[in-house]
Amino acid sequence: MTYGFARNVKRAIAAVSAVAALCGVAACGAGSKTASSGDANGGKTARFLYATGDETWNATVKAVVDAYNKQSTMGTVVAEPLTAGSDYATAMKTMDATNNWPTIVDMRDYTTYAKAGKLAPIPSEVTDLLQDDAYAPYSDGNVYLVPSSANNGEIGINIVYNKDYFNEHDLEVPTTWDEFIKLMDDIKANGDTPLATAAAENWPSDQIFKPIANSVFAKHSAEHGGYWMDVANGKASLDELKEPMEKVKMLIDNYVLSGWQSTQDAQTTTLLVTGKTVMATTSAGLGRLKDINKVKSDFNAGMFLIPDEEGNLNVVKNAVGDTSTGLALSAQSKENGTYDLGVDFLKYFYSVEGSNVVEQSGTISANIKDSDKVTRNESIPGSEDYFNLLKNPKLKWISNESPTEGTFSSFNSFFRQARVAYQDNQKDLDTTIAELKAEFAKDVPAQN
Repeated sequence: MTYGFARNVKRAIAAVSAVAALCGVAACGAGSKTASSGDANGGKTARFLYATGDETWNATVKAVVDAYNKQSTMGTVVAEPLTAGSDYATAMKTMDATNNWPTIVDMRDYTTYAKAGKLAPIPSEVTDLLQDDAYAPYSDGNVYLVPSSANNGEIGINIVYNKDYFNEHDLEVPTTWDEFIKLMDDIKANGDTPLATAAAENWPSDQIFKPIANSVFAKHSAEHGGYWMDVANGKASLDELKEPMEKVKMLIDNYVLSGWQSTQDAQTTTLLVTGKTVMATTSAGLGRLKDINKVKSDFNAGMFLIPDEEGNLNVVKNAVGDTSTGLALSAQSKENGTYDLGVDFLKYFYSVEGSNVVEQSGTISANIKDSDKVTRNESIPGSEDYFNLLKNPKLKWISNESPTEGTFSSFNSFFRQARVAYQDNQKDLDTTIAELKAEFAKDVPAQN
């Protein structure tokens, strides 16, 4: 990926697109308080703003919204997509500045908006449907955020691969880091490209970095929030990330399909099924397996986690709390009369019927109290690998909370761009780390 002018153009386009998306359903400005008006049947219309991360999540939102609307007697929910990652965060700020809140929000940085009074409490008639550890109250005792899916942490950030190729060449899923490297050497010796990854959108760069950096994150105690909290409070250094960044660059230089800088996340599926590569990074979990099956129904896909030197499968799974993401209801929905419709939608989302819709669309449904009545979707080819990862004795859950004071999301966007620039030989590692330290100091203060 190149930076400078091209990046600025992309950012400008993204910003314009974000504002356009926000203003597309309802007029921006003070008049938007009454934007959620009645539908053709005389009921209310509620907007559901959500972040697009992958095709499966898009399909899930559409499926559950369509299913809800089909049985609803209260009104209609309209799905309104926005770009994920940093563009989504910018769009949230624009939405707030223009007083253009939807009823239901796929929420990031929720404490910022809860503190500002922009979110409405989620009532017990919704939270009573969830398992007790699936949500947590804010400091004022109210619940403002409920989960959009099961809390399986970041286990969806993994490797998908061609099982038939593995079988044909007597290859096995690696159980240590050294075996992972040998696996790629063996594939390369066959004259094939081992791995595809993407960085055109910056955020997919996490897919190759996080599984490797998790061995560093695992060394930091969950008691204090993990690595990023330790960095913020002076108990850890960004220098610790040099080793995983060097490992990622080594993979990029030796085993990754060329053109990764301009490859988009969804394109890795095509690269895999067309034989351009034997493996691909993903962050979509079951969703990527479903995408693969949709593109090529007879493709025999598998999935594994990148192990560390000792064979541990380190995966971030933060406790539900201030840094969680999920669904929220806006305070503005109480002003425009759509709050009750939003509550009704959430009740459907966490019902057995709604959970089954979520599952069949390829997303693992949230942890509801009646989860034993939910029909799990095991029809997706390769899904047994995903569920077996959850039972793997080498799976090690780790905590790595994002600092809540300051603007960690701004640093994280910069961090992704800096990693890509380093991997692309635009800057050396020492310069990159120095710039990261300066950016972190600017964006993230010591945490209480």
